[in-house]
Amino acid sequence: MIPALETERLVLRPHKREDFEALHAMWTHPSVYKYISGRPSTREQSWARLLRYAGMWPLIGYGFWAMQAKASGRFVGELGFGNFERDMEPRIGDTPEMGWVLAPEIHGKGFGSEALAKVVTWGDAFFKHDRAVCIISPENAGSQRIAEKNGFRKIAETTYTEESVWMFERRFRP
Repeated sequence: MIPALETERLVLRPHKREDFEALHAMWTHPSVYKYISGRPSTREQSWARLLRYAGMWPLIGYGFWAMQAKASGRFVGELGFGNFERDMEPRIGDTPEMGWVLAPEIHGKGFGSEALAKVVTWGDAFFKHDRAVCIISPENAGSQRIAEKNGFRKIAETTYTEESVWMFERRFRP
């Protein structure tokens, strides 16, 4: 049910239980959590995140992929579409929300843009919605660049969990 996708350097695949330690290590690294939650994930939070990713696909028909580097076979991040029922304004509702998190060792090497390009192409073909959104910290210039390279444009400045975020939008192709 979860499509496997490939890029030049990555395999985008379903999450596996074996991804847990690498996923948890990624979510406890300061360069990862500083723009998302401001604090490292506990093992319990990381485990819940892994379960959430696995559960999205059968419940809503889409979700997140694990990113695996072809060269090393290692888990190096995750990205995809979700429905997180966020309590924020403007409301996201049923609009697919994109998100991505990269392991620190691949930051700044183009992996995020490469993976996102593949996933938004999949979204263009899959979704009946006319758009997708993402929220990014105003201080996270790297994620803003990845979003903009892949057709996202800033549409709002708002707050989520009492933190400033910018909402970006990307229109799906007809």
